[in-house]
Amino acid sequence: MDIKKISALLCGYKPKPIDEDVKFSVLMPLIEIKNELHLIYEVRSMTIKRQPGEISFPGGRIENGETSLEAAIRETYEEIGVKKENIDIITELDYATSKNGSFVFAFLGHINNIDITEIVYNKDEVSELFYVPLSFFLENEPQKSYINYYVETDEDFPVHMINNGAEYNWKSIRNPVYFYDYKNYIIWGLTAKITYSLIEKLKSG
Repeated sequence: MDIKKISALLCGYKPKPIDEDVKFSVLMPLIEIKNELHLIYEVRSMTIKRQPGEISFPGGRIENGETSLEAAIRETYEEIGVKKENIDIITELDYATSKNGSFVFAFLGHINNIDITEIVYNKDEVSELFYVPLSFFLENEPQKSYINYYVETDEDFPVHMINNGAEYNWKSIRNPVYFYDYKNYIIWGLTAKITYSLIEKLKSG
């Protein structure tokens, strides 16, 4: 293999996380209610296996041959019944990673030409929808706490292959967790982190 072949193979390559395990994509839906922009959140059904009862944005796993944007739009339709033609994508936002190896793309979209009374969500996946004014997030800071992650290796981990392996100074991870309390809806975790990231961008503008 020579430098020309390497250059040809990697030409146009789009970087991705090396440790990427599972890819998900979500849509942050903005909708106007009484002349004010709101973010749409869903409460996940208690009957589904993954994160029942949690608050999230519409989204899910990216299927083979599907782009992250296509997945976000498809999942939005499947979960809250909003069609592609009613979604104007404003931008792709910062992507997020979770400590379990998931990799989450996020898109901001404007829901148009549809009233909230016309939104019919999938009751197999969603127990309810609620709408939070964008002004709430702009005017209220989230509560911020931390989770600490510590390293624990498997019994068969080859510590002998690491310099000073038995005494190696593994670093712990201190991860911020955000909480928004809106009318007793607790928005937290990755959903709150994505929300906070957007709000910080809007505040800096």
